[in-house]
Amino acid sequence: MRAVLWDMDGTLVDSEKLWDVSLSALYASHGASMSRETRTALVGASAEETMVTVYSEIGLEPDPVAMAESIRWLHDHTARLFDDGLPWCPGAREMLEALVAERTPMALVTNTARPLAERALNSIGRHYFSITVCGDEVPSGKPAPDPYLRAAELLDLDPSDCLAVEDSVTGTAAAEKAGCAVLVVPNDVPVPGGLRRRHVRSLADLDVDGLRRIYAEIDRELRERTA
Repeated sequence: MRAVLWDMDGTLVDSEKLWDVSLSALYASHGASMSRETRTALVGASAEETMVTVYSEIGLEPDPVAMAESIRWLHDHTARLFDDGLPWCPGAREMLEALVAERTPMALVTNTARPLAERALNSIGRHYFSITVCGDEVPSGKPAPDPYLRAAELLDLDPSDCLAVEDSVTGTAAAEKAGCAVLVVPNDVPVPGGLRRRHVRSLADLDVDGLRRIYAEIDRELRERTA
């Protein structure tokens, strides 16, 4: 395990609930309400995918200009919530501190656009990460592998040398497609198992040695399967 690649929303910080607030406000501005099924589907989605789903559920014409304005509104509303501070997910900050202490390279890999991610980093702390990759900086966001492939490239590592930490179906699929081992820490939505995946209930249940054991277990099993 030569690096750890972190998702942001729902993995490091419990910001999904703030997105709920913003999405609910957007729906309310159109006299509608968001279904639970839709919110579940949107966990980890890109801004563009989110707005396609929102417009479809509300019954709005999918006009690109209107959708771009809705994305801007959603991000501005969420940014103001982020500025009030982001609550850490259990064990996340402690794990970052422990990895920094042993000089393990880390990357932040998020579907969130750069301007909003920068607002979040004001709360999280930039010093933890060697590099950051945002959803608007790659050809396709998660569930495409592009964000994780870009992070590994910037770290000058093969994705198979990296452990990705994710909470969503979308993000886990992206990391897995990129060739990373994946530690899944589900937040609100269950994530299925898989060959490259291991699940834990909370980062608070692990230390750095535990991360390394999980990575080694996945790596060993993959090598045995391909031997």
